[in-house]
Amino acid sequence: MVAGTLAGCGSETQALGSTDADAQIQVGPRPYFLVADMDDGDLKSQLEQCSEGPFYTTDFSIGHRGAPLQFPEHTRESYVAAARMGAGILECDVTFTQDKELVCRHSQCDLHTTTNILAVPELAAKCSVPFTPADPASGAKAEVKCCTSDITLAEFKTLKGKMDAGNPEATTIEEYLDATPNWRTDLYASRGTLLSHKESIALFQSLGAKMTPELKSPAVTMPFDGFSQQDYARKLIQEYEDAGVPADDVWAQSFNLADVKYWLANTPEFGKQAIYLDDRYSIDGFDPNNPVTFEPSMQQLAADGVKIIAPPLWMLVTLDPDNQIVPSEYAKSAKAAGLDIITWTLERSGPLVTGGGWYYQSVTEVTNNDGDALALLDVLVKEVGVIGVFSDWPGTVTYYASCMGMPASR
Repeated sequence: MVAGTLAGCGSETQALGSTDADAQIQVGPRPYFLVADMDDGDLKSQLEQCSEGPFYTTDFSIGHRGAPLQFPEHTRESYVAAARMGAGILECDVTFTQDKELVCRHSQCDLHTTTNILAVPELAAKCSVPFTPADPASGAKAEVKCCTSDITLAEFKTLKGKMDAGNPEATTIEEYLDATPNWRTDLYASRGTLLSHKESIALFQSLGAKMTPELKSPAVTMPFDGFSQQDYARKLIQEYEDAGVPADDVWAQSFNLADVKYWLANTPEFGKQAIYLDDRYSIDGFDPNNPVTFEPSMQQLAADGVKIIAPPLWMLVTLDPDNQIVPSEYAKSAKAAGLDIITWTLERSGPLVTGGGWYYQSVTEVTNNDGDALALLDVLVKEVGVIGVFSDWPGTVTYYASCMGMPASR
């Protein structure tokens, strides 16, 4: 289990990678804030009684890009924060550089919003779409696109991670970079350390964490300089094999069902717990409460060998006639087909007072305070039966899981 001392002594491995079962996890102040903000009731009372812990590392708590509510995503600092909050599984979204090396980024072309590349002239000049300022007179927005495939791994490693944001109204690079939402913070964004995929594996091993890499959809035409989609999918798994990581400690993910099928056919030990990230909500006519619109069906996914499916929060729940949060037909169908469910992403919506936005769209009517995140989490666990939850502040999920006596990481 990961030790949670924020100001520990000794080496980083000693401070963060301890397997001492009594190691102290620190969930931070946010779970306490959320519990205090909950509507009065049995769940709130139960969670209040867990305020002194003990809190422990659990695989139910998944660090979504680390802990990006306050730390630059996919950076060493973000991952360490997530581990200290008890995330038993950490996520590296995987894309590739110009020299076809794998790196941790949410998108192949997000360097202009997640790093300082625009402030590094020699690298900004290599961006697919160099920065063009907004034109207030015409209403034109700022344009820019900087991709990992625009630069080499060595160049990528010179960049610094920042909070994911860009100002489309900016007339200068400085204005474009200064766009962090006011419900996040730049307090910990002064030295975001970027990682290759191999470096993330080594870090997660030192932290005692398991791993869930996501193979991101390429933004370039594949094959890329002879590098095919299958080469890409195979290289991701190869780097775990080379590092000696047991297949049982890796949950490879993709929105591309073909990637999951490739892993099942070609790397079955890893493929058996590959995750199909479900974005069928983007298909016209899709309705999470009408199984007829599920294409492919849950039964077909199971027949194809898929074991774990991962939709966004809102697809798993709906409101009953009494405005109570209950499982959606999507959730029921997935469970009936024998699929395990992981969901994303708690703590990504900002303040919930206005309904929670995209992630809460199926339960907006009953979402009006930040504590409602825990009410939703409780339904996802007790009624939907999810086996893991991605969070931008993993301490919240850790608090809940520890309070409910869910299994500790092995």
